[in-house]
Amino acid sequence: MTALAIPSPIVLQRADPCVLRHDGQYYFTGSHPLYDRIVLRRASRLEDLQAAPEATIWTKHTDGPQSHLIWAPEIHRVSDAWYIYYAAAPNGAPSADAPGAADTFNHRVYVLECTDADPIEGEWVERGQVDTGWESFALDATSFVHGGVQYLVWAQERAGVHGHSNLYISRMANPWTLATPAVELTRPEFDWEKQVFSVNEGPSVLIRDGRVYLTYSASGTGIEYAMGVLTASADADLLDPSSWEKSPDPVFTSDPSVGIYGPGHNSFTETPDGDTVLVFHARTYTEIVGDPLWEPNRQACAQVLPFVDGKPVWGTPLPLSRPAPTSTEVLPPEGLSG
Repeated sequence: MTALAIPSPIVLQRADPCVLRHDGQYYFTGSHPLYDRIVLRRASRLEDLQAAPEATIWTKHTDGPQSHLIWAPEIHRVSDAWYIYYAAAPNGAPSADAPGAADTFNHRVYVLECTDADPIEGEWVERGQVDTGWESFALDATSFVHGGVQYLVWAQERAGVHGHSNLYISRMANPWTLATPAVELTRPEFDWEKQVFSVNEGPSVLIRDGRVYLTYSASGTGIEYAMGVLTASADADLLDPSSWEKSPDPVFTSDPSVGIYGPGHNSFTETPDGDTVLVFHARTYTEIVGDPLWEPNRQACAQVLPFVDGKPVWGTPLPLSRPAPTSTEVLPPEGLSG
């Protein structure tokens, strides 16, 4: 399969896309633009996810710590069960329409579990908040299993560290409990990571050819949003910050020549032939009307990530091969099919 063989966007109006391939099926989730639910869809081919029915498997609480801004769900398979990591807040973002809202985001990381065979038809149970060791803005948790050990990587703000979020890693005792203290892997330090906002967020892990690649996204959510990477040997102690080498430059950025802006918050999956696929969200224009947070047109895109001599060739975003909406209207699921 070549990169152009994946029609893109694979799903419209879904930011922070996560795709998991399991038993020949692709499972997709991402941030719903109303930030009030967690959705799943399934298809046997990446190109069929757009037309696949979308099921709401969880909705926000009416009040309390999980009642606002449901962000960046990720679906993972661990020990014959399904898990979704997501962020939720007790209050909304500040705006002229909501002057009583908090002046900062107040998210924490939470976990859902499904032990049924079918995660779309099965029952999801709340396993609660992940205790990261301190209470502060936390989001974008991802998980991976390596050498029989499960790890969690997430973004969190920490007192005394400049910026909105840094990336941390911990070994897990079970899929909702950390077994070791949080270890900082990266914080915003380069100019490209501090455009508009000082942010390291949206981590994702790829293990291939004896290397562990930890991608992340940085800066604001406009054209400046871009992806960086840390790399470690698969044999290294992943809880030791010295095991990781951070690229000083972004590896995946906006490409105005093809009309793709702010690519980031990626995940990885693979083709049936075993080729690595980079999944990410991006916008197709730069003039955003209103609050960018509520602008729904971050589209879920995908392209094959080539490897040469055992190393990824990140390249640039490919042009879209499917039309993407430009209206700020949030399309209903039936308006997303086709």
